[in-house]
Amino acid sequence: MQGTETDQRIGLEALRNGDMRRAREYLAKAMAGGRTDPATLLALANACRQLDDQAGKLAAVDRLLEADPRNLRALLIKADHLAASGDARSAASFYIAALRNAPPANQVPADLLPELRRAQEMNERYAAQYQEHLIQSLRAKGFDPTRSSPRFAQSLDIVLGRRQIFMQQPRYFYFPGLPQIQFYDRELFPWMDALERATDDVRAELLGVLEEPGAFSPYVTGDANRPRREQAGLLNNPAWSAYFLWKNGEPVPGNAARCPKTLAALKDAPLCRVPNRSPSILFSLMKAGTHIPPHNGLINTRLICHLPVLVPGPAEFRVGNEVRPWIHGKAWAFDDTIEHEAWNRADATRVILLFDIWRPEVSEEEQALVVALFEAIDAYSGEKPEWSI
Repeated sequence: MQGTETDQRIGLEALRNGDMRRAREYLAKAMAGGRTDPATLLALANACRQLDDQAGKLAAVDRLLEADPRNLRALLIKADHLAASGDARSAASFYIAALRNAPPANQVPADLLPELRRAQEMNERYAAQYQEHLIQSLRAKGFDPTRSSPRFAQSLDIVLGRRQIFMQQPRYFYFPGLPQIQFYDRELFPWMDALERATDDVRAELLGVLEEPGAFSPYVTGDANRPRREQAGLLNNPAWSAYFLWKNGEPVPGNAARCPKTLAALKDAPLCRVPNRSPSILFSLMKAGTHIPPHNGLINTRLICHLPVLVPGPAEFRVGNEVRPWIHGKAWAFDDTIEHEAWNRADATRVILLFDIWRPEVSEEEQALVVALFEAIDAYSGEKPEWSI
């Protein structure tokens, strides 16, 4: 062992003095004698790199990565080696590994910062080349992103890292086997035609409600009998407020009476009717500049529907990896158990009509069983459930 320590010392000294051949000779002897610490192996790899000894460099780096797969310097040397050899996909995998394992910038050694920036640039270049290759190959087979299957286009975005995968994550009840759909195809809901035609009537009733001070109340409210849960500043905050026509499966008498045309416009909607729980029908208000943070809904046997009634400027809604603008009088349905969030970027208040419907894939038998399950849950406790839209 004394001999290997001497070999290491001589090799490191030779490397500092710029004598690469002597450094390689003694560091290789140290490695052969059992010196496999990172300092020795990195020094040997660097000496071999200066001498254009690709085999020696690679042997030292591979030995180091076997012992320490997250070693940044070794990952970068390996990535550069693969890039120089023309193996772009393998090189990209090592550049990505280096970037993922890098500590925060203020903890990276100064000499490694430019190396990591270069790794990021190489990774972006490879990603662009790979993307261009895939898209051109698909176009040659007839793919047109403006006309081809939207589902396939979304899968391509996921392959290319432009979108991530979001799944249903209901907070209360999960019904298995239902498709993972973010926004539903508008054509599945022909009854929305009549709803959209009634937008002006709905708006007129909403404007009457807005004239009454205090008609809306904060959407997120606290309960003294439950732990306080702050929600990005929205707890008891009127910036996100609601005016319920129906709440937890029952009409709110005074409110419902004020908006008969709004409720009439929903006469053909397959409202999700579960005693003590749904439907809820409400005007949802976001003041200027409000952001509703990402969250998930309660149960995946229903969908949430929006009819934008007041949209004074830019306002956007994200479900999973898809962002859409609210457009006055254009309704949609979405799965709220997939993560979603909202922004009102306008300088005035945005209001939508919001309600829940049965998910179309849930049969009438299954609907009845879901209702029976919740009735049994409520009967056992003897209390009304904690529920929300």
